[in-house]
Amino acid sequence: MVHFDTQKTEKTINQVTLLGRAGADPQKRGTEEHPVINFPLATHYSYKYESGDILQRTDWHRISIFKPGLRDTVYKYLKKGQRVYVTGKLSYGEVKLDDGQVRSASTVIADDVIFFQNQQHPEN
Repeated sequence: MVHFDTQKTEKTINQVTLLGRAGADPQKRGTEEHPVINFPLATHYSYKYESGDILQRTDWHRISIFKPGLRDTVYKYLKKGQRVYVTGKLSYGEVKLDDGQVRSASTVIADDVIFFQNQQHPEN
């Protein structure tokens, strides 16, 4: 076992900020004692090649929420397609799929989720 002297441990930073759209309604997982809310978040960026062609790439992020108040709010109010701003930290581990397979996965453990109002688009 390794013991660290807190006086000599250097500070580290693990901070993530994402602005995107929820790819699905949130799902409740875990146990009654240790529930977690998960949802996928899509972000994208565009890249313009010298030829003028434009590539748009979408990245999917797995968001997990453990904080009780935030967890309950997100589960109750977040809907697929809603735009949200997420801050948190990256975590790496394994996820057991419904078919029993185990896969490595990165997850953003959310500290805060800020909802944006869905704007009504005028009819053309």
